[in-house]
Amino acid sequence: MQVGRELGVRYVLEGSVRKASGRVRITAQLIDAANGAHLWADRFDGSLEDVFELQDRVAINVAGVIEPTLQTAEIRRSSERSTSDLTAYDLYLRALPAAMSGEKSGYIEALDLLGRAIERDPHYGPSLAAAAVCHTGLWVSGWTDDPEATRQEGVERARQALRYAGDDAGTLGRAAYALGHFGEDIEAAIALIERSLQINPSFAYGWQRSGWLRLWAGQPELAIDHFETALRLNPRDPAPATLMGMGVGHFFARRLEEARAMLLRSLQVQPGWVPTSRFLASCYAHLGRLDEARAIIEQLRSLTSAVVPAADHWRNPEQREFYLSGLRLAAGEPT
Repeated sequence: MQVGRELGVRYVLEGSVRKASGRVRITAQLIDAANGAHLWADRFDGSLEDVFELQDRVAINVAGVIEPTLQTAEIRRSSERSTSDLTAYDLYLRALPAAMSGEKSGYIEALDLLGRAIERDPHYGPSLAAAAVCHTGLWVSGWTDDPEATRQEGVERARQALRYAGDDAGTLGRAAYALGHFGEDIEAAIALIERSLQINPSFAYGWQRSGWLRLWAGQPELAIDHFETALRLNPRDPAPATLMGMGVGHFFARRLEEARAMLLRSLQVQPGWVPTSRFLASCYAHLGRLDEARAIIEQLRSLTSAVVPAADHWRNPEQREFYLSGLRLAAGEPT
């Protein structure tokens, strides 16, 4: 596109405003300036009397959509390049799809790519933080022969990331998530995620990670609110972790039918994710549906040897025991 060449940019956000009979319609679209492809488009309708409220709604929604849309576009662009010419940034982008796969092989692949990125630039915060999150995935799913070494490596990567994070909301958010997951000071982790969201209030994945930190802190209702915010900001790509988090929130709030529905939705998107299956098995057990609970356990045994985990990152003892008691019942272990 000519405008892209004139401005020297890869992506262009354009829009228009139309008025009629006291109503206003705002349209917006995000375009790849290199090839003219439309990456995203939407429209917003409202009353002229509420034009400032409409303006705020457009700004929040557009800002929330741009980050994940551009990330997806950059991943696709980087994946099409020859690996022999990759920079640390390219390696980081190539690692993201594997890091978000929820599979053991994906985490291992991502850690290899991220390790190479870190070798090229040891001060690259996004790679360090993404590596920390990958270690959480291996640790929580029981996909490591040495859980304590994996935990220590994840904590160290997260702390390194914080040294170089600056005001990068993504790096702060990932580091906070990893530290909270690995049992570090939960209040400090929440403070980090709050700083991330102050920097970028429209950061959908930041709200998702904030939801998880609130769950681990024993605040399911607040967690659900944060997951719902993440969904509003990124409605076209509901991440399985967001759906699972909402299910877990309902589970701890003892709304077991709502929890079951959300956990099943998450598993439809990411069927191999061990923690979701654990919570679904526990949920079925507490509902008295033991045959379904035991069927989930059989599937779990094919994914991990750690069917009933320690679960120390769930800070509320009553909630942790509610989760584990249902899981032990489903697994046929003493309760």
